[in-house]
Amino acid sequence: MGLIALPIGFCAAIGLILAANAQDTAMYVHGLMFFVGSILAGFWVIKSTTGAPKAAAPKTPEGFNDGVVRAGVIASTFWGIVGFLVGVIIASQLAFPVLNFDLPWTNFGRLRPLHTSAVIFAFGGNVLIMTSFYVVQRTSGARLAGNWSPWFVFWGYQMFIVLAASGYLLGVTQSKEYAEPEWYVDIWLTFVWVAYLLVFLATLWKRKEPHIYVANWFFLAFIVTVALLHLVNNLTMPVSFAGSKSYILWSGVQDALVQWWYGHNAVGFFLTAGFLGIMYYFVPKQAQRPVYSYRLSIVHFWSLIFLYIWAGPHHLHYTALPDWAQTLGMTFSIMLWMPSWGGMINGLMTLSGAWDKLRTDPILRLLAVSIAFYGMSTFEGPLMAIKEVNALSHYTDWTIGHVHSGALGWVGLVSFGAIYYLAPRMFNVTRLYSVRMVSWHFWLATIGIVLYAAAMWVSGIMQGLMWRAYDGLGFLQYSFAETVEAMHPFYVIRLIGGLMFLGGALIMAYNVYRTAKGDQRTEQPYAVSNAPQAQVQGAVS
Repeated sequence: MGLIALPIGFCAAIGLILAANAQDTAMYVHGLMFFVGSILAGFWVIKSTTGAPKAAAPKTPEGFNDGVVRAGVIASTFWGIVGFLVGVIIASQLAFPVLNFDLPWTNFGRLRPLHTSAVIFAFGGNVLIMTSFYVVQRTSGARLAGNWSPWFVFWGYQMFIVLAASGYLLGVTQSKEYAEPEWYVDIWLTFVWVAYLLVFLATLWKRKEPHIYVANWFFLAFIVTVALLHLVNNLTMPVSFAGSKSYILWSGVQDALVQWWYGHNAVGFFLTAGFLGIMYYFVPKQAQRPVYSYRLSIVHFWSLIFLYIWAGPHHLHYTALPDWAQTLGMTFSIMLWMPSWGGMINGLMTLSGAWDKLRTDPILRLLAVSIAFYGMSTFEGPLMAIKEVNALSHYTDWTIGHVHSGALGWVGLVSFGAIYYLAPRMFNVTRLYSVRMVSWHFWLATIGIVLYAAAMWVSGIMQGLMWRAYDGLGFLQYSFAETVEAMHPFYVIRLIGGLMFLGGALIMAYNVYRTAKGDQRTEQPYAVSNAPQAQVQGAVS
């Protein structure tokens, strides 16, 4: 306990010093948060070490540490609701501007980064941490490395989320897409991420299986590359070590290039490689079928991680970036079609011999449709990277539709499938509270995504065409205000789609809560394919 008490005490002292010498409100609030969080961590450690033996890290019969995975299921579900709710709020503000209230912390400018970070890093990040900890233990045949280290990763990451989110509401931001937290929050995340990497590597190091399963390669690429992206993109110089403001070391077009090298590869490795690790484990497990082609999965991995890292410049078409760099980004983006669709085909073909289960297993249905959205998004992304297409699509709602079809359709659905798979296993019950509710969630989420993405596709293409329309005299035919007015119906449709997606997530949260309590809803199972027609009608009524 002495070794643990030292860093906790150091963190508490740092938080108190920052709060006492703070030069702005954000640093004062965050210093107090850090101090209080360290004190709570100290009490938790004392309770865990002095209580009954069962109060320590729980073990499964195989000796695995699933306590942190269980906490991840709860945290992922909670942060998902928060992120989707804030998304609905800002969608409402865009459709009905009167909802932008005078309070500074409720306006669109502060809530928008809160939404993106909550969905990507809070929801998605917790899903990745919990699934990687679960998968690496099962595929390595080894208990998660460390006793306190996995818990530091989990609780340290929650502290990062709270610091970042509260900073946005207080107006503290670096103004870098997907990298808004200020310098001291970035430093804290660096410590947490290094611990995450070490725990994962140490578990692989002591594995009992000679082979490293492909899902672990994807998880490892995600962890290592995100660390590199984070360090380079967030190199800053604080104005004062007692203040929240800092300045990025990069400037001008170099800053833009570094930012979109980071931004595109945050999508490529955080939202793609990490979740492909989830796909390669949970789809075969839920379908009870082996991976269609393990050789293809290895080709998928190496080609994806090599090509993705070069594609960032396609975000900077028609800017001050040299034309050769723009063309390089476009070329590698088009080449990404091949490995991306190879992975999609591998995931879908894993269902060979198990397609009938899609009618009776809504969890497998979530996973299968997520792979379909992955294929669609990885087709659309390279298409939008082509300069001629980008000239129409860039800065329009088409990009918003593309991002959300990937974030909600691919990342969201595969995450929901993983949560549903893990919930009964983590809470030691035989099945979910309600399988029927999973089906309700599936349809609400899928229809919501289709409404959202389709509305933004139509709105974005219309927006781009209106921006480039000229009258007979060579003047712009439409003012900016006219384009905004024309998009209003599609903003309302987007709001409806977002509400449906949020409604599905709320159903999931209730389902997980009742599962954790050990409750099981009395419901008839889905009909099997060889059941008599009358029996089928009765079972699904």
